[in-house]
Amino acid sequence: MMKCHFLSLSRHTLQAVALLTMLAGTVHAESHWYPSKYGADDTIGALNELNPEKTVRASGLVKLGKTYALGVETGPDSPAYSPRNYNVTVLQLDDGMGTPLGSNKATGNDDLMTFWMGIGSQIDGLGHMGENHVYYNGNSAKDFVTPSGLTKLSIDKLPPVATRGVLLDMAKLMGKDILPEGTAFNRKEIKAAAKAADITIEAGDVVLFHTGWLNVMESDPERFMAGEPGLGMDGAKYLASLGVAAVGSDSWALEVLPGENPTELFPVHPELLAKNGIYILENMDTRALAADGATEFLFVLGVPRFVGAVQSVINPVAIR
Repeated sequence: MMKCHFLSLSRHTLQAVALLTMLAGTVHAESHWYPSKYGADDTIGALNELNPEKTVRASGLVKLGKTYALGVETGPDSPAYSPRNYNVTVLQLDDGMGTPLGSNKATGNDDLMTFWMGIGSQIDGLGHMGENHVYYNGNSAKDFVTPSGLTKLSIDKLPPVATRGVLLDMAKLMGKDILPEGTAFNRKEIKAAAKAADITIEAGDVVLFHTGWLNVMESDPERFMAGEPGLGMDGAKYLASLGVAAVGSDSWALEVLPGENPTELFPVHPELLAKNGIYILENMDTRALAADGATEFLFVLGVPRFVGAVQSVINPVAIR
């Protein structure tokens, strides 16, 4: 009787130990990417790579005084990930009946906008995507995501960005005007494009890819949103190893679609955002830069300071 009880207890103990071991392994597997290399309390991720010296060096790239708007026009017809949309209502500033104000007969207009931040040219903040409700630096959604805004990792906390921008012309590298959907570029292709451009990607850089895909937005919006050429997982990990601040492309989701693994959905997003604190820039208009053969430039972005926002419509500027 006692012997049987002892054996039973031992078996249960072993099972419990095995379960705890498995759980410990699971926790380790899920949390190896946090705390962040920038510290357990960090909230801005790879923007820590920016510094005054980097900005000064980047400003030295300005030789021509030529500026490039990297943002596209955003409006009600902009292709967007469903159900995102854009609406604007213009209101008169007078008494509502068209009567001018004061003896000087002042008139004017105001606008009321209702739209999704993730439409048009945009920046994805670190609170945008994670894994299993865990976001950058181990922040759990229950601790910072509220219906009225993020209490941490929101874009209003981001500093101004003035750093070196790098353009990698993947379309030129692969000998096409427009890369077809499903075309992935990874470490090998990124290294080849950088070599062709005679540049070395450095920590704190903003890396932009030109694929020609933005032209499809204008000619075939449905095809544009159905897939895209883009960054693969190995490429994302490679760029993260270089310490880049942000990665963008002339496509709506940056990463290759259909993806490399059919069981995964948008895996590059959490790899960059959650695991490495690297910001994502989408629908960047790189056409003029590519046409001019630009490879590096001063990249300037003042992120709109919408309190609690996950992401935002932006119009960065490249200066050569």
